[in-house]
Amino acid sequence: MSRKLVAYFSASGVTGSVAKKLAEATGADLYEIRPAVPYTSADLNWQNSSSRSSVEMKDKSSRPELADKSANISGHDVVFLGFPIWWYVAPTIINTFLEAYDFTGKEIILFATSGGSGFGNAVAGLKPSAPGARIQEGRVFRRSASVEELKKWAESLGV
Repeated sequence: MSRKLVAYFSASGVTGSVAKKLAEATGADLYEIRPAVPYTSADLNWQNSSSRSSVEMKDKSSRPELADKSANISGHDVVFLGFPIWWYVAPTIINTFLEAYDFTGKEIILFATSGGSGFGNAVAGLKPSAPGARIQEGRVFRRSASVEELKKWAESLGV
């Protein structure tokens, strides 16, 4: 089994597209982080302060339930963890995922997708959810990122 895992949450398919290419580029296993209740387009309307995503992001203790907890974390040393940037941080379902497993001794390399913003406070917001892991800010990609671009990035990290 690969010692690398690409775990990702993708609300609209953009992060999923990048994650699949990253898994191909690195020879990593792939795991999709899915919410128990899928997000609708209305849930993702950031301009509506009562949309599900807006409500979750206002409440830092929000932990959307996972559809499953079947990721094989113990079989991997390096976890590429991907998500869309929401309000300059990771969606709170990423905290739910990190808190569902033991990441002690693992290296977690973040990658994200965004229409224009950077990681913001994503690392600081995730560290408490994975005590014992090394979390490092990776890179923000666009949907158009190529397998070759992702391979070069991963190689530059030495993993």
